[in-house]
Amino acid sequence: MDWNRTKSIFIIVFLILDIFLYSVYFKRYNEAQSVEIPGEKTIGVRLEDDNITYGALPNSIESATYISGKVHNFTAEFVNSNHQVDISDGTRARVILASPVKLRNVNDDTSFTEFVQANIKEGTSYALWKIDREERVAIFFQKINNRMLYYNKSGLIKVQWNTNNEVTMYEQTMIDSIEEMEQQESVIPPLQILQTLYAKGLLKPDSRITQMKLGYSTLVYLIRTQVLVPTWEVRVKLSDGETEEYFVNAVEGNVIEIQGDKQEGEEQDWGV
Repeated sequence: MDWNRTKSIFIIVFLILDIFLYSVYFKRYNEAQSVEIPGEKTIGVRLEDDNITYGALPNSIESATYISGKVHNFTAEFVNSNHQVDISDGTRARVILASPVKLRNVNDDTSFTEFVQANIKEGTSYALWKIDREERVAIFFQKINNRMLYYNKSGLIKVQWNTNNEVTMYEQTMIDSIEEMEQQESVIPPLQILQTLYAKGLLKPDSRITQMKLGYSTLVYLIRTQVLVPTWEVRVKLSDGETEEYFVNAVEGNVIEIQGDKQEGEEQDWGV
């Protein structure tokens, strides 16, 4: 008997049970919180009073599932043996290109997507998240079910280019062996998510909600296995032009703190 495998199965089974029980509790809690009290202002009126604006919100998604996946182990053959490849830890491939690849237009975001899809294996499974043109780094997040994995250190690509606008290297991590949990969970509607952020004082006056999307964030990290929860991403443009981003568990309704993974995704020492 493979004891490690059996132990992992038991851990995941009990984790799923805990998730189910917590989701029932938070679902009832959120339902109670969303009941309108006579005389109380609705969230729409409160946002209007504080001049917090938003465009068309996403259509309500009735249900989604938790998913699990395994951290991919890279080999030189997976990447491209023609390049200089460092896979010393197995889960992260650092690739220096044998010949730099010219970007079509460094000021056009689609140029980076074109490079990733044409030159990196499984590149179509990633979507552009952020470009830092001062540091010359573009960050891509992996997608599952066409939804992003937010700031997941095991599911991203970072592309580096030089002063000649040529890509010289990239770094890749990936989650595979994706499985959906059988239990369908109710997804909290977008407006109720805004109500949660407003109640916590996170939505500031004179700001604008510029984006709301459903993706995934890491709920549990078990060395080589992860459990991911449906997560609302909310981007807010402040009155001074700065942008803030928030992530809310789409099943339980709690605001997710992912600062650690965020730093991992943005503050990598490239050594160049």
